[in-house]
Amino acid sequence: MHPLSPHPDRLLPSEPGVRRIARELYEAVKDRPIVSPHGHVPAEWLAFDEPFSDPTALLLTPDHYANRLLHSAAGVDLSDLGVGAEEPLSEGAARKAFRILCENWHVLRGTPVQFWFESEFHDVFDITLRPSGESADLIYDEIAVRLATDAYRPRALFRRFNIDALATTDDPCSDLSPHRALNADPAWDGRVIPTFRPDAYLEPARADWRVLTETLAGAADIDIHSYASHLESMRRRRRFFKDNGAVSSDHSHADAHCERLSELEAERLFARALKGTIDTADASRLRAHMLNDQGALALEDGLVMTMHPAVARNHDSEAFTRFGNDVGADVPTGVEFTRALAPLLNAYANAEGFHLVVFTMDESVYSRELAPLAGWYRGLYVGAPWWFIDEADAIMRYRRAVTGYAGFAKTSGFIDDTRAFCSIPARHDVSRRVDSAFLAGLVAEHRLEMDEALDTAIALVSSQPKKVFKL
Repeated sequence: MHPLSPHPDRLLPSEPGVRRIARELYEAVKDRPIVSPHGHVPAEWLAFDEPFSDPTALLLTPDHYANRLLHSAAGVDLSDLGVGAEEPLSEGAARKAFRILCENWHVLRGTPVQFWFESEFHDVFDITLRPSGESADLIYDEIAVRLATDAYRPRALFRRFNIDALATTDDPCSDLSPHRALNADPAWDGRVIPTFRPDAYLEPARADWRVLTETLAGAADIDIHSYASHLESMRRRRRFFKDNGAVSSDHSHADAHCERLSELEAERLFARALKGTIDTADASRLRAHMLNDQGALALEDGLVMTMHPAVARNHDSEAFTRFGNDVGADVPTGVEFTRALAPLLNAYANAEGFHLVVFTMDESVYSRELAPLAGWYRGLYVGAPWWFIDEADAIMRYRRAVTGYAGFAKTSGFIDDTRAFCSIPARHDVSRRVDSAFLAGLVAEHRLEMDEALDTAIALVSSQPKKVFKL
């Protein structure tokens, strides 16, 4: 069996002189609190603080990054990893799933998933063996023993990870009971905040849109019979979220279009949507208008607006039928922002207090569109690389593409965007290492003084995300 011993200089520059600078920068930020303004860890875990059942349920099943690699490269059926299971896996099934991961460790080579798992195993659970078929049960048992202790309950890990703020992602009709329970608990001193995620309710072409609209009406305590009443329901639910700690709303559609309609046209199309007679083209027009109005509401209530369009979701129809959403079968698509965002940017993006953070998986738009746009509009920020491009090389490409046109001050700070709780510190560590490497290069090339690089490195993990997300 091989040892697991992650190198302290991993991801830092190979050239010795630049590496020395990067080490100093990284040392200044590696232990600073984590600000996580966009993620998917269930608030229930922290509200109830129950022990995690087993290593597979905590580390593997919720991590669709790992699941998709095991599915595609090793031919693993997602059900064998616990995906889609309505009940917790038996001890034997959980152990088998973990063994599948370890036996196929080689398929993770060179991926960010390998870095994350190595950091989790070594830094969180004190594992010193490299995963393999031979070591799988030993590692599983070591982690299981730790999960049975109070030191590995959700709240203890939250504190150990030094998380300053953690955002969840929530349905607009949620009663936010876990968040309210946390806020009311005198024993809880952490900050876990909801995020308003209304995109399904803004898609009149969805087969279930009318059902969703009825649910929204009930949650907002309003009769939704017109577009104006639908907008008012959104206003009420946003206020409810903000009253319970939310700082942002999150939007994901096929594109970034947000052209406005006349009030008369919006009402006409909304009436057709309620009747179920709207066609796809008009549904897209209405959705763009609705998204624009989310910007208007953001200016009104102060919630930060985040967007991440252009994902072909559930590309594998069989996987969707068997397992539903969010299992990893999504694929990035190309996207255009300059013209699509113009109506929203012109209306709101230079107004006091308006913040829009735009994320993309289409790297071609960083230097061509997003950085120049953020370099002009006061309220626009370029979101960090995420989802399919939240790995070391892509983060470095992001800095090189964006910095020249938008600087550091118009970027969001890192976003871990994860359901895998224990990977949060590992994911932030990747960003901190890469940013240290990038800044070290600027110092070595005499483009920054060392004090400027240190100040920037610290800002990128602390003051910058707090400013952008109004934390």
